[in-house]
Amino acid sequence: MSVIEVQGLTKSFRTYKKNPGLSGAIKGLFHREYEMTLAVKDVSFSVEEGELVGFLGPNGAGKTTTLKMLSGLLYPTSGSAKVLGYVPWERKDGYRRQFALLLGQKNQLWWDLPARESLELNARIYGIPKDSFERTVAEMTALLTVEDKLNVMVRELSLGERMKMELIASLLHQPKVLFLDEPTIGLDVVSQKTVREFLRHHNAKRKTTILLTSHYMADIQELCQRVIIIDHGTIFFDGRLSRVLDRFADFKLITIQCDGGSQCPAEILKKYGEVVEHSEAAIKLKVKRDRVIPVCKALLDELPVSDIDIEEVPIEDIIRQIFAR
Repeated sequence: MSVIEVQGLTKSFRTYKKNPGLSGAIKGLFHREYEMTLAVKDVSFSVEEGELVGFLGPNGAGKTTTLKMLSGLLYPTSGSAKVLGYVPWERKDGYRRQFALLLGQKNQLWWDLPARESLELNARIYGIPKDSFERTVAEMTALLTVEDKLNVMVRELSLGERMKMELIASLLHQPKVLFLDEPTIGLDVVSQKTVREFLRHHNAKRKTTILLTSHYMADIQELCQRVIIIDHGTIFFDGRLSRVLDRFADFKLITIQCDGGSQCPAEILKKYGEVVEHSEAAIKLKVKRDRVIPVCKALLDELPVSDIDIEEVPIEDIIRQIFAR
């Protein structure tokens, strides 16, 4: 049985259109114009227990709105959803004790208290025994390398340290489902790597089902085998990350180094593929997947090649092209 089941989920918002100036404000008192915005449109998917799924899309695609509906913060306009057998927006106590939502741009820790006191408050709310609380906090702070920051005021923590504490607060009650919305936003590369390793470890150990949104493709590549891509509120891809390459990138990049760059003019190289870079140091070609082997053979036979390298197109470039469509 799927942990998350979503069928035809739709959410629309009615927004007021105000005309500029004082006259527009006075006119709005007597006659208002509204427009309907579909944030999420007929979204359907399911997630199995223990899956770590990437939820991708450009800004305004409907990712956060979907997570908020699955967390019970928003009521859908139509459609249905069940998480752990519960309807999220009914907000039953049994469900609220089994999931967590972490929004990268929202704080749940008390700003003027040390992080430990906020965690202790959460432990009281969820009825976590003291020995279990101490053991969990010790384990998570060690993994996230913030053991020495527990007694520091939240306002005095760096962005990376605060986000790690927010992550601990979300996982303190050992939820079965975790919704993460941009958990590494604004973090430096070291903090991003630490958070990714922590999430991978937690998912493997606890079998927590995780739905992750991120604009950092390193997060998705390192953590998620499956991705759901949404744009304009509608899902248009749901499958393994490797299939994104097969479906949306039908070419590879071939980089060669010649004994003399001048011996490889661009005019000659065009017959092998699209010339992406051409310098004395290296030449990079974009070649169709089905032509990679014969092109490599021809390059080695016809040109003074001293080194050759074949690579996939960076996944972030592919996602960027998909969003641009």
